[in-house]
Amino acid sequence: MTTITAVTAHDVRFPTSLSMDGSDAMNKDGDYSAAYVVIHTDDPALKGYGFTFTIGRGNDLCVEAARQRGIPLIGKDVELAVADLGGTYRELQSDSQLRWLGPEKGVVHLALAAVMNAMWDLAARQAGKPLWRLLCDMTPEQLVDAADMRYLSDALSRSEAIVLLSELAPTRGERITELEASGYPCYTTSAGWLGYSDEKLRRLLSEAVADGYRHLKLKVGANLDDDIRRCSIAREVIGWDATLMIDANQVWDVPEAIDWVRALSDFKPLWIEEPTSPDDVLGHAAVRRAVAPIGVASGEHGMNRVLFKQMFQAEAIDFCQLDSARLGSVNEILSVYFMAKKFGVPVCPHAGGVGLCELVQHLSIFDYVAVSGSLEGRVTEFVDHLHEHFVDPCVVRNGAYVLPSQPGYSAEMFDSTLQEFSFPAGSYWVETSGSSQPSWV
Repeated sequence: MTTITAVTAHDVRFPTSLSMDGSDAMNKDGDYSAAYVVIHTDDPALKGYGFTFTIGRGNDLCVEAARQRGIPLIGKDVELAVADLGGTYRELQSDSQLRWLGPEKGVVHLALAAVMNAMWDLAARQAGKPLWRLLCDMTPEQLVDAADMRYLSDALSRSEAIVLLSELAPTRGERITELEASGYPCYTTSAGWLGYSDEKLRRLLSEAVADGYRHLKLKVGANLDDDIRRCSIAREVIGWDATLMIDANQVWDVPEAIDWVRALSDFKPLWIEEPTSPDDVLGHAAVRRAVAPIGVASGEHGMNRVLFKQMFQAEAIDFCQLDSARLGSVNEILSVYFMAKKFGVPVCPHAGGVGLCELVQHLSIFDYVAVSGSLEGRVTEFVDHLHEHFVDPCVVRNGAYVLPSQPGYSAEMFDSTLQEFSFPAGSYWVETSGSSQPSWV
């Protein structure tokens, strides 16, 4: 019997604000960070790795919450815990004292994501499979049993979910073969951060087109004249055959969002992302009606599956952008995928932060193979930074994710990364203390 012996959490921070990587209208100086969890067992060769994503100060709060979330796992039989990941999730999620601090939102929910992401990684490693393959090998009944379906029966019942998964089960292998040849399509945000100069924007857009990207995204929302100029540069570089998306990162009120998007409509963006508060279901619906045929995309700050249920029911979004580290891990993500399938909304996951690309590639592959069965309207975000810190980094070729082949959820960081970027005692933070470090330190 292999037993979980400890759950450790680490505060890992990268100084991305120094180069303005990740800058947008709402988040101008983020330092991409991870509350990084390791599940240890009494088998030295078997561990689980997971994380949730933050942008700097406050990451320590998520780390401590993850330690609290992980306590009930200590002493559990690994085989039993991974054989019923739905039950393991429900046990952790139902801790009433931690639940009171949310419920199902905020720091305690981010911490649940970090710990359960590590449990799914542990399960895939024990099975000797990449996570996407572990999910694709599960029966419809097993997938629905693992999903968090509470509070959703008015939108999707357990039996409905099983039926929609069963329809595609016989042909899963065909789609796996297709993706092994083509990869899963992605778009890049790497060129479009708001803090970049026009010269850097132009250069990075040119490089992205040369690398095979046909979908590119720009940050907008700080200044309309700047947005018009930057969108003009984008269209000049990428042409009108490539797809342009724009992202306001929640900075507008609803009427302002409508006016601003209309002012940018001549650039023919596919979508406006996060046009207003991520919790404003009716506001998103109003923007969607007003700016069509430009689509509305949202979800990276979607706090739980119930919010997504309401977005679907209210016809508030054209593209669902769930986040692998904000929802309560794969368990809650599954239920959002099931609802998206029923309501006919393509899922295009958010993946801008450290490690998120590594995770969402697995989710998007699973979606195509086992849930949606379609690539129409679907493209997953890719940002080309910080991948060098992961043992099994994602690989993108010609604007598409290559299918991961190593066991696990691709979440493990190198020990050297922890030694250098753990906060505040990592070598980078010690060496830069009092000099060029970000202002929040």
